[in-house]
Amino acid sequence: MTAKENPYKSRWAVFSMSVPIFVETALQMMVPNVDQFMLSRYSQDAVAAVGNDNVVFNMIVLTLAVMCQAATILIAHYRGAGDMTKVSEVCTVALAANFVLGAVLSALLFLCDGWFLQVIGVPAEIWGDASLYLRWIGAFVFVQSLYMAFISFLRGWSLLKLTMICSLVMNVLNIGGNLILIHGWGPIPSLGVAGVCISTNISKILGLVLIVVLFHRYTPARLSLSHLRPFPFRTLRQILAIGIPCGGETFSYQLSQTVIMKFVNVFGIAVITTKVYAYIIAMMSYVYSQALAMATQILVGYFKGAGDNDEVDRRVKFTILVSVLLSGTISAFLFFHSDAVFSIFTDDPEVHALGRAILFVEIFLEIGRAVNMSMVMALNAAGDVRAPITVGILFMWGIATFGAWLLGIHLGWGLVGIWTAMAADECTRGLVFLWRWRSGVWRKKLV
Repeated sequence: MTAKENPYKSRWAVFSMSVPIFVETALQMMVPNVDQFMLSRYSQDAVAAVGNDNVVFNMIVLTLAVMCQAATILIAHYRGAGDMTKVSEVCTVALAANFVLGAVLSALLFLCDGWFLQVIGVPAEIWGDASLYLRWIGAFVFVQSLYMAFISFLRGWSLLKLTMICSLVMNVLNIGGNLILIHGWGPIPSLGVAGVCISTNISKILGLVLIVVLFHRYTPARLSLSHLRPFPFRTLRQILAIGIPCGGETFSYQLSQTVIMKFVNVFGIAVITTKVYAYIIAMMSYVYSQALAMATQILVGYFKGAGDNDEVDRRVKFTILVSVLLSGTISAFLFFHSDAVFSIFTDDPEVHALGRAILFVEIFLEIGRAVNMSMVMALNAAGDVRAPITVGILFMWGIATFGAWLLGIHLGWGLVGIWTAMAADECTRGLVFLWRWRSGVWRKKLV
């Protein structure tokens, strides 16, 4: 089969696949960050409140991604093996499991919001807005769980432009709703954080409706209760066997970030808002590298299903090279223009000074992160699912979290010390994963 007949065979496939993933991922990331940016013109306390809540929501999203990432890998794998019936079964089981999980998480966030806020140490002055946002965005997490499932199905079929369109529609609706509801418009009063909740949830519901329609129109896969009778426990075990280690690594990372956020909260509102803005800016450095890693994961799943390990190796090494060069260059550019970048959010000189120091450390952090994202997704798709979670837990907690306390709190380096610990974690893990890939253990693994 030629590259024209099978687009996966083209050496440039990773770029053609990564562009729509990049746009779609960037747009997905924009939903909470647009909320924070638009609230920055309303209240700095509201930004700090939503920034704290988004630490929790990042954990929730990563929990839901357990089934989704596994579904994408298995769909690509079974397509490579030519088993279309199994693809439909995987979609049905993953959707059902994600819905149950999403419903449980929605109930927990709505009913136990105070417990979550206590865990991350939200300051009393922003508790009201933080509670409001956590409860009402959390109540609709089940909608997001279904949306994420369908996104993963379309990715497995490489219908990446469709996922991009869905995210674009959602963001336009969200931004339009925020413009009207945050500050008020005409007879509509200024609703602040409550307005963000309304516009975000409406955009998610409409996005779900759109992606369901696109899934049924553009894929041959069919969801059916017949795939659940008798229940295919073997398929569920397959999904969990891939998904739990995949999700466990990212969940451990976000959990460590939650603890680190608790350290940041010790330093007050100015430092919290600097951290929130720096996190948003950092996304500019790694969002395309993440898209390259996700595209490579689909290719790895496909070629692994076809039994072509040499092609897998070539694709992964190429992605790592491009990602490191790209992330390093962008993060260096942001550092040299830090004042202009932070001016988008605030004119506070204290935030600008601290942010400049953070973005210098960010250069090294992003180089390490570029390697980690590519390696973790490639190892998981190749069937070597235990290495990422084992290495991740050891280094995230032993270096990033403990180091953040040691440098940031104990030695008094503040936010710069916390960022230095996170950079050390990313760079060290990256070296370990490169050694793991070079060892060739993944070649003997089965998905």
